Amino acid sequence: MRYGNCLGGKGVKLGFIVNPIAGMGGRVGLKGTDGVLEKAIALGAKPVAPARAIEFLGKLKAAELPVELVTCPRVMGENEAKIASFPAKILPMSLKSETTAEDTKAAVKQIIASRADLIVFVGGDGTARDIYDAMQAENGIPVLGVPSGVKMYSGIFAVNPSEAVEVVKAFVEETAQIADFEIMDADESAIRRDYFSIRLHGFLKGPFVPMSISGSKQLSPETSDEHENQMAIARFIVEEMDPKGTYILGPGTTVRCVADLLEVEKTLLGVDIYRNKSIVKDVNEKKTIEEIRDFQNTRIVVSPIGRQGILLGRGNQQISPKIIRKVGKERIIVAATTRKLRNIDGSVLRVDTGDPEVDKMLGGYIRVVTDYREWRLTPVK
Repeated sequence: MRYGNCLGGKGVKLGFIVNPIAGMGGRVGLKGTDGVLEKAIALGAKPVAPARAIEFLGKLKAAELPVELVTCPRVMGENEAKIASFPAKILPMSLKSETTAEDTKAAVKQIIASRADLIVFVGGDGTARDIYDAMQAENGIPVLGVPSGVKMYSGIFAVNPSEAVEVVKAFVEETAQIADFEIMDADESAIRRDYFSIRLHGFLKGPFVPMSISGSKQLSPETSDEHENQMAIARFIVEEMDPKGTYILGPGTTVRCVADLLEVEKTLLGVDIYRNKSIVKDVNEKKTIEEIRDFQNTRIVVSPIGRQGILLGRGNQQISPKIIRKVGKERIIVAATTRKLRNIDGSVLRVDTGDPEVDKMLGGYIRVVTDYREWRLTPVK
């Protein structure tokens, strides 16, 4: 199904939007960028979205699809298209030195007016929400997200830039199903206070390709059976811990059970360091590297995101590719209840660290602790 007129009916007109600040709060431990951009920059945050956009466009160009690109000026798409040597028509927009949500909304309206067939954006949940808001009074065309934010609870995102190209390819070839995806966003200020608050804003249509779209996050159920499974996993992990070792504890309720057994208070929605029976709370990439002297005796404990199966690269960007390289795949401890593992799409764990070499290093199979002294070898893609 086509939503506009493009290339004489033989190709697709693709509207492309880049949120240049999306994801900058991740590695510096701010759990998002909304309202804290200056603080993120002061902490040493670097742009994430431009590299993700260039990767997407480079692989889209290599795919040699009949795609006409329409994008925004300068940092919202034009710069990335030039670097990727991808010909593009630039929308007649006026941008200030710092882009805002209003720029995203204005871009959406101009792209729709250009009779584009598909909107692809590089950003996070906040960008998805802005696009949703802009399309309320419009005849919505399909939307696809290239993940570059911190959280990505919405279901509109591809797993990574490479999979986004596969979705575009399926859309061009008319083999992608058009589905409704949840647009969700968390209250970042609440998350920074270690309080989880998320709400559904609505739905956007988008192309669906199994295993290429991450889908919305599924929260762990607060049931006695689930908690008992989490505690059984935690007992096994604690029994196997090296008393002289250092442990980087990722976010989530399963890993918090490990901290509970260790009798330390964990940051539920952040990353902590445990060693010598004490904890360093809510660390970012820089703090982690400063605190840990011996990475050869350090382990990472993480749990995948429910349903999405993302192991590293969503909500735990503080555990950066640099840190993962120092620790090594063999010292990553993965914990997931049997229910969580069973409900992950395709029963495949995924990584999207932003570093293709690290993602490749993590590929293959990894041992997942699913109960007390029980584990399962699970594929990682």
